[in-house]
Amino acid sequence: MNFQRLLAFFFTSVVTGLAAAYLALTLWPQLLAPPSASSIPAPPSNEDNRGWADAVAFAEPSVVNIYTSKITREEGKPLFENPLVQHYFGDPRSKPRLHRQNNLGSGVVVDRNGYILTNHHVVKDADDIFIGADGQAQVPARVVGTDPDTDLAVIQAAGKDLLPANLGKSSQLRVGDVVLAIGNPFGVGKTVTQGIISAKGRHELGLATFEDFIQTDAAINQGNSGGALINTEGEVVGINTAIISNSGGSHGIGFAIPIDLAKQVMEQIIRHGRVIRGWIGASGQDLVPLLARSLGLPEDTRGVLLSGVLEGGPADQAGIEPGDIIRSINGEAVSSAQAVMNQIATASPGTSMDLTILCGDQSFPVQLIVSERPRDVD
Repeated sequence: MNFQRLLAFFFTSVVTGLAAAYLALTLWPQLLAPPSASSIPAPPSNEDNRGWADAVAFAEPSVVNIYTSKITREEGKPLFENPLVQHYFGDPRSKPRLHRQNNLGSGVVVDRNGYILTNHHVVKDADDIFIGADGQAQVPARVVGTDPDTDLAVIQAAGKDLLPANLGKSSQLRVGDVVLAIGNPFGVGKTVTQGIISAKGRHELGLATFEDFIQTDAAINQGNSGGALINTEGEVVGINTAIISNSGGSHGIGFAIPIDLAKQVMEQIIRHGRVIRGWIGASGQDLVPLLARSLGLPEDTRGVLLSGVLEGGPADQAGIEPGDIIRSINGEAVSSAQAVMNQIATASPGTSMDLTILCGDQSFPVQLIVSERPRDVD
């Protein structure tokens, strides 16, 4: 009897389920339709699938080729090499010869007034400067101003309608970020190379007085100087400047000036025709543990040991002497000689600066007035 009841219950459940399914499909037939495209998760749509073509297309029109030439004078050679003949007939020489030396580089358009950011060494001593953009004839350009201390320059194209670049923030870069270099290497034409940020804050390379380079393995070659280093959004984050190479070709160690620094220099050049920097007339080096110990100081003593103080300079007038150690500036402990140099350089001439100086085992405060840094001073 119990078996018959179980069989009846099972049969009733199956019939009820089939009836419910039939009713549901009759009222909502889309339940059997395949999933729509909108219901399938979309794949990543940026770099993963399409590379960086959009970023290059966005930035590339703002990178121009720069062609420079200068005339050099070669003195005439002696007509007679024999010293005895020269003794009796003098030292007549052939006429001097003039040679035109051509060079090339790259630049980044920064606004619609035709201002172009490039390297100082690209336009240094140039007698003639021309720029070329895709599909347009070359036009002359003039030097607005240069800054050898950072190897930057600003030029302006004559009557040229150029598209300004979108300048990013180099402070937001991280080691490992993908970057692309755009320029005119070896004069072959506009070229794009890809790599990553290998390091930040590179200095003491002997390339410029004020160094804070971005290091990248994106290929940079002759002619790339002054061109753009861009991120994957097409924003300019650096100005390509130099490489380390034994052959003159790219070995994967290239350097670019961060755009944050380049913008500061550019704005001053456009406004003043030059860069105005602070200066105290002193130079120094990091106080490393071994050096501290040799001076009889605890190894954990931090500061900048002054190796030179210019007579009559602001530091000298404030009573600072070689061998003194700068411990802090305006109440903040100093981290390195490079940081101190940059902090002083960014101070406006006439600014008062409070220093804490360590002389022997005695610490005392010093106040000095920052002067304007003279040109061509180490």
